[in-house]
Amino acid sequence: MAKHHKPVAGSRAYWPKKRAKRIYPSIRTRAVKSEGPLSFAGFKAGMTQVKCVDNTKDSLTEGEEVIKPATVIECPPLMVCGIKTYIKDHDGLKNNATIWSEKLDKDLDRRFKVPKKPDRSKVSVIDKQAEKLADVRLLVHTKPRGSGIGKKKPEVFELGIGGDAAAKWNYAKERLGSELKVSDVFRDGEWIDVSSVTTGKGFQGPVKRFGIKVRPRKHEKKRRHTGVIGTRGVARVLPGKIAMAGQLGFQTRTEFNKRIISIGSGKLTPKGGWLRYGEIDNDYIVLRGSVPGPKKRLIMMRKGLRARSREKENLEFKEIILDSQQGA
Repeated sequence: MAKHHKPVAGSRAYWPKKRAKRIYPSIRTRAVKSEGPLSFAGFKAGMTQVKCVDNTKDSLTEGEEVIKPATVIECPPLMVCGIKTYIKDHDGLKNNATIWSEKLDKDLDRRFKVPKKPDRSKVSVIDKQAEKLADVRLLVHTKPRGSGIGKKKPEVFELGIGGDAAAKWNYAKERLGSELKVSDVFRDGEWIDVSSVTTGKGFQGPVKRFGIKVRPRKHEKKRRHTGVIGTRGVARVLPGKIAMAGQLGFQTRTEFNKRIISIGSGKLTPKGGWLRYGEIDNDYIVLRGSVPGPKKRLIMMRKGLRARSREKENLEFKEIILDSQQGA
């Protein structure tokens, strides 16, 4: 008889497993030669299927139409409301100056107190020493009023820019006070990384959290329990080495190499609408496979740090299947 074997569920690589500090993560980018923003953000609308033609050489379905799972992310334009410049000292990067746009959205008051009269005198000073700057980033905020989630309070975060310090500063000055679209950052077929806060499941036991075996009914005391957690007489056990109860979900996770199937704009709504979301009337991005986090969650996307140099799979995008998601 074959020996039953089940790998231990639940990763010990992330410790401590605490709740995320906020509902959307900060995103780190790597300097690249290309100029322009290196990341973008959008709201997860849900999953659907796409119809593609498999042109992969020597594939079993070569030349045939195949159905692939995909995630649709609504990407309303991001508003560039400021510029943040950084200098480098012995402690690392240090904020040098924050320059605000002259026209700020009224919804920003829901997030923090915005300056009434932005100080633009620092622009001329930075122009003379732009090459000495360590980094320049765009300060942007979302426009959730134009999305399908029915929200007013925007999210504010920084976007990295590619190029040298002078090129970053010149690009940031040009885009200050303007809108940034997803088509300005990504293109069809590109490999990107996604980061988001996963679905929160609250305080859970070790069976659901790590998938340990439920003990037989003749065991004393608890059944949905680890049992012995260490030797007799020790004062403590090593954290993260033993499956125990605790927080499950609502943690920041990053997935590498998600391929962009299509970037489009306009109305994209399946029959009966997106469940627990709304209608999409903005720019949107269709990614191959799943994305961590529930619907309406803000998904942070960046240019792939481990982007594949050689594409093994060659799919020709045909259409997005917009059948009813309610089974009707």
